[in-house]
Amino acid sequence: MVDKSTGRFTLAYFYKFFSKPYYFNTLINSFKVTILVTILTVLLGTPLAYFFTRYKIRGKSFIRILIILSSMSAPFIGAYSWILLLGRSGVITTFFHNALGIQIPSIYGFNGILIVLTMQLYPLIFLYVSGALKNVDNSLLEASENLGCSGTKRFFVIVIPLIVPTLMAGGLLIFMRSLADFGTPMLIGEGFRTFPVTIFEEFISELGGDDGFAAAISIIAIFITTIVFLIQRYFSTRKQFTMNSINKIRPVEAKGFTRIFIHLYTYILVGLSIMPQVYIFYTSFKKVNGTVFVPGYSFDSYTNAFSKVGRAISNTLIIPGLSLIVIVFFAALIAYITVRRRNIFTGIVDTISMVPYIVPGSVVGITLLIAFNKPPILLSGTMLIMIIGLVLRRLPYTIRSSVAILQQIPLNIEEAAQGLGSSKTKTFF
Repeated sequence: MVDKSTGRFTLAYFYKFFSKPYYFNTLINSFKVTILVTILTVLLGTPLAYFFTRYKIRGKSFIRILIILSSMSAPFIGAYSWILLLGRSGVITTFFHNALGIQIPSIYGFNGILIVLTMQLYPLIFLYVSGALKNVDNSLLEASENLGCSGTKRFFVIVIPLIVPTLMAGGLLIFMRSLADFGTPMLIGEGFRTFPVTIFEEFISELGGDDGFAAAISIIAIFITTIVFLIQRYFSTRKQFTMNSINKIRPVEAKGFTRIFIHLYTYILVGLSIMPQVYIFYTSFKKVNGTVFVPGYSFDSYTNAFSKVGRAISNTLIIPGLSLIVIVFFAALIAYITVRRRNIFTGIVDTISMVPYIVPGSVVGITLLIAFNKPPILLSGTMLIMIIGLVLRRLPYTIRSSVAILQQIPLNIEEAAQGLGSSKTKTFF
């Protein structure tokens, strides 16, 4: 909000954004993608989690690993994998065109972004809902069945209302992550511009970007998502309740058409989501001549990778490992204070903790470099600044899931522990 030439306070950057369709449309595009991705991930991930919890599925343990793996690739890798499969010269695209004479839709643009983000993010909903279903007492499901409510009706009437807090927490994370995603729209968006890409291009531009304008766009993004977060927290508080799961849900064997549908739904969905990672793994063994694949297979690519990356692999393990320890500690502490010691201050802390999540990772990195690039706090080029960046970006994940679970744990459990002589610290841990 400071003019670079005069150094005075100005609203010109905000006027520029809202007055020019070229920029304002990026906000509309981002909301289109974000809202649809959130809806689709909830629609896909929630039934899958229910099937895993309620029914016996062949290969369940292995499939669960595949679901987690499908969400672990970086946005750039995920988008690149889908380009190899469904790009203009992709394997699947070429097969359908040459063998069947069918021209399948392009992966580029709005539809491609939607597919890639949905396939990559629905596992988060699956994991959150699976955790929530562990707190549902099976007696409720048995009682509903005795009263004539079973199957699909029981899922919508009994199960969904019980996991609403978790669905809202998971949906908020999906909303913010898809809104802040930079890699996917950057690679396959082509003419479909989104918020994060515009911010990045203004920060880093060969044509002379304006970091003041980029900062103004980031402020708009933070303002919008803060409103979304406050709305989510308001409704989540209204839906808050506690459960004592004495009789946990035990998987049963599905019968007839239900069993066929459950297995088909699970195998097809997981198969589609893990397909990019499988193909990337396959191509890693193919021989290359420069940038072109040639006939044959070898371990040459792995040999070159390990010989050229140096400490990159160990750093990739050490930095996230240290970040994870910090994230788990602070997320558990913030979630506990927010739920058990609710007041205006804790509400502000809870809101502020979500702000870094919406800002694209590239912008967070640039901001940290600008802030800590000079003495007395010189952190640029160190491992510490990367840990700080990861903690800021990933802390909201654990906070939101911890808050959702804590809201369903009765307070009288803690009171009973303290009544039996346990200290508050011991009770917390």
